[in-house]
Amino acid sequence: MELGGFPLLGEPFPSMEVMTTHGTKKLPEDYKGKWFVLFSHPGDFTPVCTTEFIEFAKKSGEFKQLNAELIGHSVDQVFAHIKWVQWINEKFNIQIPFPVIADELGRVASALGMIHPSKGTNTVEGRVHRGR
Repeated sequence: MELGGFPLLGEPFPSMEVMTTHGTKKLPEDYKGKWFVLFSHPGDFTPVCTTEFIEFAKKSGEFKQLNAELIGHSVDQVFAHIKWVQWINEKFNIQIPFPVIADELGRVASALGMIHPSKGTNTVEGRVHRGR
């Protein structure tokens, strides 16, 4: 896979270290033997993204039963993610059990082909991968 290219089915997930709301994670190594669903959202505190996170949180147990882990992602900073996760808990009484990747420079999104050239820095897609 070339940098900024779209990883195709069957290609290995590119190794990367990311900062998350659960600390530093090494992808895909920290998920060895499991599937992980990496889903993106364009920005914290938006109504649609909040709804999506709440629904993923409600279904997280079902994903675990399938040997799959959830990982959120956006180009916001980790402090914004932490505050948003706290806000969701306060307003909706929902705990977000999965990490959210902070990608303020867009490196993860670019490496995974998740930024559409005509859409600026908004991420537009999600990915499902299996850890090595």
